[in-house]
Amino acid sequence: MRTIDESIGHLRGETRYIDDLPEPKGCLHAAVRLSESARGRILSIDADAALALDPSVMVLRAEDLPGENQIGFTKPDEPVLPEEEWEYWGQPIALVLAETRQLARKAAAALVVHWEELPARIDPRAAAAGGDFILPSRSIVWGDAQKAFEDCAFVVSGRVDSGGQEHVYLETQGAYAEVRENGTLFLISSTQGPTGVQRAVARSQGLPMNKVEVEARRLGGAFGGKEDQAALWASLAALGARASGKPVKLYLDRKTDFRATGKRHPYTSDFKIGADKEGHILAFEAEYFQNSGCSCDLSPAILARTLLHATASYRVPNGRVVGHMCRTNLPSFTAFRGFGAPQAFFVFEAALDALAQAMALPREELQGKNLYREGDRSYFGMPMKSVRAEEAFGRLKELTAWDRLKAEIKDFNASHRFEKKGAALLPVCFGISFTKLPMNQAGALVHVYQDGSVLVSTGAIEMGQQVSRKIRVIAARTLGIPQEWIRVERTSTLTVANTVPTAASTGSDLNGMAAKAACETILSRLKTKAAELLSSPVQEMDIHEGRLRRKGGDAAIGWKELVEAAHASRIDLSAHGFYATPGLFYDMETERGSPFAYHVYGAACVVVRLDVLRARCKVESAHIVHDSGNSLDEKVDRGQIEGALAQGLGWTLLEDLRFGPDGRLLSDSLSTYKLPDISFMPQKLVVDILPGRENPTTPFNSKAVGEPPLQYGLAAYFALLEALRAAKPQGETRYDIPFIPEKIHAFLSGSAL
Repeated sequence: MRTIDESIGHLRGETRYIDDLPEPKGCLHAAVRLSESARGRILSIDADAALALDPSVMVLRAEDLPGENQIGFTKPDEPVLPEEEWEYWGQPIALVLAETRQLARKAAAALVVHWEELPARIDPRAAAAGGDFILPSRSIVWGDAQKAFEDCAFVVSGRVDSGGQEHVYLETQGAYAEVRENGTLFLISSTQGPTGVQRAVARSQGLPMNKVEVEARRLGGAFGGKEDQAALWASLAALGARASGKPVKLYLDRKTDFRATGKRHPYTSDFKIGADKEGHILAFEAEYFQNSGCSCDLSPAILARTLLHATASYRVPNGRVVGHMCRTNLPSFTAFRGFGAPQAFFVFEAALDALAQAMALPREELQGKNLYREGDRSYFGMPMKSVRAEEAFGRLKELTAWDRLKAEIKDFNASHRFEKKGAALLPVCFGISFTKLPMNQAGALVHVYQDGSVLVSTGAIEMGQQVSRKIRVIAARTLGIPQEWIRVERTSTLTVANTVPTAASTGSDLNGMAAKAACETILSRLKTKAAELLSSPVQEMDIHEGRLRRKGGDAAIGWKELVEAAHASRIDLSAHGFYATPGLFYDMETERGSPFAYHVYGAACVVVRLDVLRARCKVESAHIVHDSGNSLDEKVDRGQIEGALAQGLGWTLLEDLRFGPDGRLLSDSLSTYKLPDISFMPQKLVVDILPGRENPTTPFNSKAVGEPPLQYGLAAYFALLEALRAAKPQGETRYDIPFIPEKIHAFLSGSAL
């Protein structure tokens, strides 16, 4: 009995995504017409030219929706299609159906839209000045910052800007929809959250959720971009299927995906930080202006994580942080790996850098003095347990021979006029859990078949991160059988209902614990049957490598034989498992509580080489020390760490998401939006995994690994800054990412961008 790991199919190019599935007879293809200004009023849409291409073409508008024209749930501000006004450049305003994809796209382009321009707002600070917010602002206040600043020997303030980031998942947004018996809608969606898609489609189609089935086979990448935003494209596919009575497939081309979808939130922020003469931070203040885009989406949750990571890896006794969700006429910004924490980390590390400059101290000295320690409480009142910040930081300095490395870089810079090097350390303390309490739950369904093979269904979406592999490991360890006997099935709202998105680094935590609970239920039944067959007390039964035996005894029964016996005795071989993360609470009124199950710790050292004449840099090396607990699969974890570093380096140094002053996305293709490739990666990359510790809220004491390592990429910013300061000691520091060549040149030349 053997099942094949789906990774083999990936390697062979056999994996099927939505667009690879055979199309049923009569399947129509959908395309969207996008708006062409940041804000406009629709006067009319003329479809004559589109219909002239082929009379079978269908053009659908907002009035064709049978249900509510709304898919926004936190706030009802996100229509499927606009009725009167569009809110951003690239918003879908009409849906076109045709017999081929080419014809659908050609017909969509042929639509003549009559419209008038309306005033638009692009800048988040301007939106804040005008009081234009998605939702009310939030703040966390602790201690007495005003008094603490008076007691500080050093106080500095400044501004920090961080750009957005395009997800660039390999598989663009897409969905397939068909109407089945009794008016049931069946959808295959490229989504991280099948239940969210189910709920949105049911709402817009005027159906109960039990008449909408959503399946997510696997995704060709997501990074947060298919958490909430997949709902729009599934809703449009569903609209097409019900209006036409035929199956409909909607897949975006790359340029349309760039223009029509949300990205990582850009932030512009102000900070103030103060310390005593020894370098102990006494007070910190920050005001974050989040560019939320035109609708709510996940902006409140992302701002929450920003506020809950405002002091990064450091204890600060006094402070105040304020966050604004600024409404602008840009695409609704959305979840992206890190989910608001990278923006917060950058602000605090920039403030720490400014403080180090004012005090004429090395950054790492201030970092080391202020790291969280065991027994500390966070500024929002959460006890910090199993703190490994100093351990990771110290291990990193040892691994990199930090003092010697700095000396070598100093010697290099003294002997090279047109090349300079810089190095920086960056610690990470990242909280794991959804910040919205009801989302910290998961279910699973496990079947053991008569031949002993096992099927596991969970809400975890496989999108290249190998969560299916980890679920298989969890089930195998729990049942005591080889992994080859277990199959992990695709996610469907029919098998596991009320799922939460696979996001926030909780996929294997929540779904793995639910699968473990279901497996334990079945195993308990099987142990009872084995005890009966072996005439042994049930509490003494043990299973290992597919055989159950009495502890210390010789008599045993094989897994398959036991399953057959249990089935013959009419013992239920299926179980539903459920898990809700314990101990979580947070009071929004007082802004106090314990919103995270645990924290992941780590640290990174990055070395960059600067070409002064060409204003370019190269990441020479990266050393990472990471806390992944008792890893379920270390190879998978190392791959996640390396991939997150690449994405973090891209956001920090390369990926320039740029909108024009009129709100049009300028970096709307892979020729204008630069991504990190293999040549961009460090020539030397070392990942050191800290020894595991007890972590009872996760399967087998593992720890999340998807999002925390992205922050390591920020070390490259400060390493480059050190190299630039070696080239021009009096250069003006502007804390602004991405640190692209134009900004390097501006620093070296003393000019403004």
